[in-house]
Amino acid sequence: MLAAQGNNMTKLGGYAAGLCKEMEISLAGRNLPDLDYLSKSDPMVVVYIQPFGHNQWQEFSRTEVIVNSRNPDFTKKIVMMFRFEEQQKLKFEIYDVDSSSSDLSRHDFIGWVEITLGNLVSQHVIQKKIEYHNPNLNRGTLIISAEELSYNKEEVEFQLVAHGLDRKDFFGKSDPFVIISKSVESGEYVAVHKTEVIKTTLNPVWKSITIPVRNLNNGDYERTLKLECWDWNRSGSHSFIGEAFFSLQKLIAGPLPMTLFCMNPEKQRKKKNYKNSGNFEFVHCKINPIYTFLDYLQGGTEINCTIAIDFTASNGDPNTPSSLHYLGGGPTLYEQALSAVGEIVEDYDSDKQFPVIGFGARLPPIGRVSHEFHVNFNPTNPYCDRVPGIIGAYRSCLPLVQLYGPTNFAPCIRHVTKFAQAYQDGSHYFILLILTDGIITDMYDTKEAIVDASSLPLSIIIVGIGNADFSAMDELDSDTTVLTAPSGRKAQRDIVQFVPFSKFLNANMDPALGRLHLARDVLREIPDQFVGYMKSRKISPKPPRYDLSRLPPDPNLS
Repeated sequence: MLAAQGNNMTKLGGYAAGLCKEMEISLAGRNLPDLDYLSKSDPMVVVYIQPFGHNQWQEFSRTEVIVNSRNPDFTKKIVMMFRFEEQQKLKFEIYDVDSSSSDLSRHDFIGWVEITLGNLVSQHVIQKKIEYHNPNLNRGTLIISAEELSYNKEEVEFQLVAHGLDRKDFFGKSDPFVIISKSVESGEYVAVHKTEVIKTTLNPVWKSITIPVRNLNNGDYERTLKLECWDWNRSGSHSFIGEAFFSLQKLIAGPLPMTLFCMNPEKQRKKKNYKNSGNFEFVHCKINPIYTFLDYLQGGTEINCTIAIDFTASNGDPNTPSSLHYLGGGPTLYEQALSAVGEIVEDYDSDKQFPVIGFGARLPPIGRVSHEFHVNFNPTNPYCDRVPGIIGAYRSCLPLVQLYGPTNFAPCIRHVTKFAQAYQDGSHYFILLILTDGIITDMYDTKEAIVDASSLPLSIIIVGIGNADFSAMDELDSDTTVLTAPSGRKAQRDIVQFVPFSKFLNANMDPALGRLHLARDVLREIPDQFVGYMKSRKISPKPPRYDLSRLPPDPNLS
């Protein structure tokens, strides 16, 4: 049983893939029209969402009604989950309520506002003119703000050592490791962390441990926690050394170092002269705040995304319908992937300008092969405006170049790495989106480039286009093992995510839904990679750029 626990320990202390945070949305109106004959309007806001994979609006929530007010501040908050990997569209319809009926057709329609939750999270506060069927009518302004709901945003960091443990190996000492567990309502204990194994010692010093408080005790500082010390055996049948009990409240109250006896209940029961099986010692302990992806965005960290497009000959002749770059039909798979991912990333890019580079083509006028060229052929201004600008540059580029090869990633990675090297202070984070159809031909150099980039504020997303064999890409997307370069150097963190587009293109899935699933899978790991970099550099977010307490005042109260 213990062996099975050990095999799953890596999942216990980690973070779930993707970002899913509870957000609180506040609403206020300013200068709403007077629609009631003898009094001001009685406004209410109805919030609509488009669930993932659907394009129909569904009602999500309603505020309370504010009686007789052109400048309402709604006290009812809208609480919803924010998911970075999805584009979450929101629509706010404002009504002047004329009766107690829940039927909206019985009330006067003031107007609407549409935004995305990602844009709101990025800007923190949005003030937007209320739209109406007649654009010449002034319907006022809706003020929308968002804040992440705080819930035990702390983590505990401590150092654990042990002294004088029992000798369990016949020809040696012991190979001790510790499992930390928390008590649950049933009286049982659930493992939350496992230390590394320290070989051949009775006085192990384990690496410093960091655990989110909500994982350790669900915010209950008095909850009983258990340390279990085991002697590791290759067979998986580990030998129990002893245990001790403590609480986080006792630990932070000190004094430190704090010593706990490691007790073996069976030995204690059988041996009259039994004292202990050694002791644990907490050398230090401190509580740190947990900063989230949203904290950094709202503190001003900018997301910068670079697009890299595969122009190698394996895509097929662009003039033939079988080509992945064929422009004579509908949108190419490259365009579909660019739209699906770009429309979400766009919400977090402050200026909506994207540098787009190509690789694997012969360039005019002399046919020089390039693995790093600007798709708009403007080296002084390689930026494309939003997703339509990216697709426009891609379409304009195709007739001008000759598809060639080979498929080399390293030049594009090093291109973006140069920019990431200049911004290691937390002010910028970079994303490289590579769209490719073929098997990589410079795996050696690519691995070296990724290892170099793993210490920088950079994430690399690779989308496989077409039906080639992409199995080699799993080496780069090292979710379970640390990526090692041919030189022997290891990546400091996992920064690569690979997704084959073909996974979402099948007869049983609507194409639009497939694109949404592609974007979700592609972007799922970005928030954790982002926070992982900031944490590795001990970078704290700056205070939010906007003060929610300083919204435009109600003019009637001034």
